[in-house]
Amino acid sequence: MKCTAYYIIYLVTLLVVLASCGKQDAPPGEAAAPKDSTQANEVTISKAQFETSGMALGTLSMHTFADRVEANGYLDVPPQNKAEVSTYLEGYIHQIDLLVGDPVKKGQFLVSLINPQYLQLQQDYLDTKEQLVFLKAEYERQKTLVAENIASQKSFLKAQSDYKSAAARYQGMKEKLKLINIDPARVEAGDFTSTINIYAPITGKITAINTTLGSFVSPSDVILEIINKDHEHLELQVFEKDILKLKEEQTIEFRIPNAGDETFRAEIHRVGQSLDPEKRTVTVHADLLEENPRFVTGMYVEAQVLTDTLQAPALPEAAIVQEEGQLYLLAMKSQQGNHYTFEKLKMKTGRTADGQIEVLNPQVLEPDRQVLVQGAFSLIGN
Repeated sequence: MKCTAYYIIYLVTLLVVLASCGKQDAPPGEAAAPKDSTQANEVTISKAQFETSGMALGTLSMHTFADRVEANGYLDVPPQNKAEVSTYLEGYIHQIDLLVGDPVKKGQFLVSLINPQYLQLQQDYLDTKEQLVFLKAEYERQKTLVAENIASQKSFLKAQSDYKSAAARYQGMKEKLKLINIDPARVEAGDFTSTINIYAPITGKITAINTTLGSFVSPSDVILEIINKDHEHLELQVFEKDILKLKEEQTIEFRIPNAGDETFRAEIHRVGQSLDPEKRTVTVHADLLEENPRFVTGMYVEAQVLTDTLQAPALPEAAIVQEEGQLYLLAMKSQQGNHYTFEKLKMKTGRTADGQIEVLNPQVLEPDRQVLVQGAFSLIGN
């Protein structure tokens, strides 16, 4: 009996000690803090945690969203703004003083070539001119004689044929000299040259130089290239399924993936009328809304055509957090002393634009109810 009594006293004492250990008094002058909680659909945090974590509150607002058509393409210029400079007659590079990136104006000297055959061409031209003088005089003489029945018709026809053939040859050689920028008048004056000059066909900038001093070039070789960026534009490829959504003057937002995340704008100028049978795409021509000296013709671009716009309720994208396949936000439920309590609400979302996300079930939030727009991921997203 005595052992039983001691055992009962021991148990009662143990229970009292455990109960006293479970109770902790709050510091003097401060109410007991609610426990951080993620139980059920609520999350409670302290004001200090809110501030040190850089959290922020916001409310539902209206935002403009646009239907977008994805497209890829590149920066380009019209055909008349690109030039590949070649030579009409083969030769060796005699002078070239340009660098890639140098600006040039139409008619500016670019490069000179040297070749003895240029001298031969001028000599042949001058010989033909002298022959033409003789053949013309003979033709006029035969014409007079046949009119007086002194010479035969055959002699006249031969003189006429020789003269016209020489005249055609002379005129052809004259145009050939002009084509290689040799002045026929200087040749007729006996001023021959062993070099020919090539001049810029358009105003622009040198984008490629494919030769060096002393190199041999033929008419099939491209010596250098010039591009004029005055009408730089986008050439986009749009898939067949999207083409009916496009029309002129629609705005395009595009970026150059290999040159950063900066976004630029353009506007549809022409929508192609033929479909590529293999790619099932249509070419769309778009004018840039602002010039940019950093653009390089041929750059690859990723673009979005804004085909339609609407106003819809939205929140910052950071306000929506995914947890176990479901989207949530944290809406303010109450504020007690230095603690905030948020309620987890299931959300349905749509399009995104400019860091905002469309809210498809705005009715779950009362008007002007505050939600956690920054920092929600640290509370329910992991």
